[in-house]
Amino acid sequence: MALFVWYPKCSTCRKAEAWLKEHGVSFTARHIVEENPTAQELAAWKEQGKLPLKSFFNTSGQLYRSMNLKERLPGMSEEEQLALLATDGMLVKRPILVLEDRVLTGFRPEKWAEALGL
Repeated sequence: MALFVWYPKCSTCRKAEAWLKEHGVSFTARHIVEENPTAQELAAWKEQGKLPLKSFFNTSGQLYRSMNLKERLPGMSEEEQLALLATDGMLVKRPILVLEDRVLTGFRPEKWAEALGL
């Protein structure tokens, strides 16, 4: 079963949830703010998805901008970045779809369909 990490007030996340249901995909939903991913989970998802760590940052979010992370991240180690992401779900790109063999950040229906074999 897939893990769907989302923020219910986000319109893109709501579209992704509707898309999953429309395509009959079984998933467990997890509220990204109430149950923020841990640094360990994010590190595992990064490896599992073969994704750059930057893809887990919500670069268009207010918190990202107010913390001036565009300038700060290049000087931070991967461990520091993971620890920072784990402090607040609003820093994390959403939605995240965690499958057995893959992890996807953001909602791109064509990529999700491909990953799910639809």
